[in-house]
Amino acid sequence: MAKYINPYTDFGFKKLFGEEANKDLLIDFLNQLLPTHHQIAELNFRNVESLADLSAERKAIFDIHCKANG
Repeated sequence: MAKYINPYTDFGFKKLFGEEANKDLLIDFLNQLLPTHHQIAELNFRNVESLADLSAERKAIFDIHCKANG
């Protein structure tokens, strides 16, 4: 069993950034990418994901609602 989570996989990314317990980690990650005037103050997850049976049809929809500072 692997000791670390690979953030480049769908499972790893969701485990690191897609859980309510890790919401602060996602906010920090996104704020590093955004300019100062668009920094995120609050974030809410919306579960609108549907998984396909076949791997070729797989797609992840990760929907979040953010409120900016200011």
